[in-house]
Amino acid sequence: MRTVFVLFDSLNRAALGCYGGDAIATPNFDRFASRALTFDNHYVGSLPCMPARRDMHTGRLNFMHRSWGPLEPFDNSMPALLSSAGVYTHLVSDHFHYFEDGGATYHSRFNTWDFIRGQEYDPWIAMVEPPLERFKKAYSDKQYNVENEPKRRQHQINRETIKQEDDFPGPQCFERAFAFLDQNRDADDWMLQLECFDPHEPFDAPEKYKDAYKTDYEGPILDWPKYAPVKESPDEIAEIRANYAALVAMCDTYFGKLLDYFDEYDLWSDTCLILTTDHGFLLSEHDWWGKNLTPYYEEISHIPLVMHHPEFANRAGERCAALTQTVDLMPTLLDIHAQPIPGEVTGKSILDIARGEDQHEALAFGMFGGPLGVTDGKHSYFLYPNDLFNEELGEYTLMPTHMTGFFSPNELSTGVVSPPFDFTKGLNLMRYDALNEARRPPGLDGTDFEPFETAVYNNLNDPNQLCPIRDEALETQLKAQAIALLQRHDTPPEYYRWMGLTSS
Repeated sequence: MRTVFVLFDSLNRAALGCYGGDAIATPNFDRFASRALTFDNHYVGSLPCMPARRDMHTGRLNFMHRSWGPLEPFDNSMPALLSSAGVYTHLVSDHFHYFEDGGATYHSRFNTWDFIRGQEYDPWIAMVEPPLERFKKAYSDKQYNVENEPKRRQHQINRETIKQEDDFPGPQCFERAFAFLDQNRDADDWMLQLECFDPHEPFDAPEKYKDAYKTDYEGPILDWPKYAPVKESPDEIAEIRANYAALVAMCDTYFGKLLDYFDEYDLWSDTCLILTTDHGFLLSEHDWWGKNLTPYYEEISHIPLVMHHPEFANRAGERCAALTQTVDLMPTLLDIHAQPIPGEVTGKSILDIARGEDQHEALAFGMFGGPLGVTDGKHSYFLYPNDLFNEELGEYTLMPTHMTGFFSPNELSTGVVSPPFDFTKGLNLMRYDALNEARRPPGLDGTDFEPFETAVYNNLNDPNQLCPIRDEALETQLKAQAIALLQRHDTPPEYYRWMGLTSS
């Protein structure tokens, strides 16, 4: 068996026509859904980017034990397990977080990998004296502060080199993927992970994709909303959303080229093709931008998953209503290639779910230091601790790094040896206090906002989750399901205390 696993970042479910979206033309995503199995209740697991990828490698949630960080020495890794069994694994990506301190152990689990430079604040182009005055005129000061925001300034510098469509990292990812397929399409037993940072912010796409989404806005560039409450004018909101739409349109175009390749070489008969994302993004819905401290509304947590497998070719165009989640991808990819699933895995093979053989009753999802989300497919429950910023949590790790740096001396000074969890293969860990000063999400850089409250939503009657309901019996049921899921993941006791839950 061969597999092409296509992972976009921040690809909103509502942006796709096959999921009912009508604001963006996505003929190729829709074309794929017409010949594949579309999953209507697929949800996130651990958030955001690298925690989601740890779920994909290990097949279990990790947000209760650890913030954004590398794969740990005791972690199972899906591509590594495949490689050790003789299945060749290759990664093509422009996701530069793999090459920061907090993600540096993921890409090297593949047999080979290909990295395309230039996304967001990737430290790529060296410019000692950038044209700051020109940047100030070209970019809105609501999103870019060239003196005080070095990451956004690096993006502006990178963008100086990206002029033609072929210069954009996303199109380059697909070209490198086609090179892999040209070299290896007649071989067997391989898995290609084609991972595109797009349509993650900043929402920068070639002008031709923006033409279909023109707005009345005439000011400087607005394409990188800060994770904060909406303060922009209606015209500014429309411009940001239009820039996201243009980037999705480009993703759709290049995904269509991959479908053309499958058509030309008849890969449908012996190759599995999976399309999904890591999480969604609030584009002013609920009067917010981003994905961090708000409840994990449907726009963030309910994500697309479309899969073609030759076994299910006779189900082309069908929908599957069963609950699925990011952690299910790891056992699925092992299953596709006839490999055993390690005992530490809590996810389920989506092949079994599609056959109706194994089902989730409920799913938990969340971010280290953020609220806890639970869904049974009909309702969503967002549980907040009494004090979101008094975490009392521990970081359990043998790899003490954050996204872009090591744990600080203050954090390291709190370290104590912790006994094993059920997924650490008998190894002790270090436990460090999760200090509020730590450089990790969630965080809003001092942004003021009204505190969120624990709430339950009926997703069927209120799909936009605008009207929280009060139902004590339902909340008790969802809370019990949350506790059971936390127990299944050997969650540390302080997490229960922080969340106001009992562990038994």
